[in-house]
Formats: sequence, structure tokens, C-alpha cells
Amino acid sequence: MSPMDQVLWRTHLLEASLLGVVLFLGFIIDRMHHYLRKLINLRSNVGSSKEELEQLQKERTELKEKEEKASKEIKQLQVKLSSITERLKKAETESKEKEKKLETAETHVTALQKQSAELLLEYDRLLEDNQHLQSQILGKTKS
Repeated sequence: MSPMDQVLWRTHLLEASLLGVVLFLGFIIDRMHHYLRKLINLRSNVGSSKEELEQLQKERTELKEKEEKASKEIKQLQVKLSSITERLKKAETESKEKEKKLETAETHVTALQKQSAELLLEYDRLLEDNQHLQSQILGKTKS
């Protein structure tokens, strides 16, 4: 091989090497561009995700507050319900006692009415006997 061929061969080799390095750098730049775009998208997604996270945390605290209020209301309503239930039971027992007293009083009234009727009949009979005796006494004294 002549020195000129060697120079040409080396020039071609350098050109091929340079072309390879340029292609490699182009590939690297393309990949860097791709990854940088991906990074930018991820950062914007992280920003929106942080906003969503903050929003969700606010909603969570609001829901916890509502839950606490609801549980307090439930406890208050349970206390009211138990007191109303107790009053209802007391009223029922009082009602039963009054019904018993009423029945007893009605029985007593019926017995007194019966006794009164019997006494009235006895009074009428005694009055009649008295009148009969007085008429006999008057009849004997006149004779």
C-alpha cells in the first residue's frame, strides 16, 4: 500500500469515526431531549399531584370535623332518647297504677251504690213499717 492510500485510508477511517461519534452524540442528544421532556412532564404532574393532595387533605379534615359533629349529635340524641324512654316507662307505670286505682274506685263505687240501694230499700221498708205501726197505734187509741 502506498503512502497516499494509507493517508486516504486513515482519512476515511477518521471520517467514519467522526461520523460514528456524531451519530452517537445525536442519539445521546435525542435521548437527553426525550428524558428532559419526561422530567418536565413529571414535575408538572408532581405539582398537580401536590395540589390534589392538599385538596384531599382539606377534604379529609372537613370530613373528620363533620364526623365529630355527627357523633356528638348522635350521642346527644341517644341521651335524649334514653331520657324520653325513661319518662315513657314512668308514664306507663303511672298509667297502670291509675288504671288499677280507677278499677278499685269503680268497684268501690259499685259496691256503695249497691249498698245504698239496699239501704234505701231497707229505709223504705222501715218507713212503711213505721207508718203501719203508727196507724195501728192511732187506731187503738181512738177505740
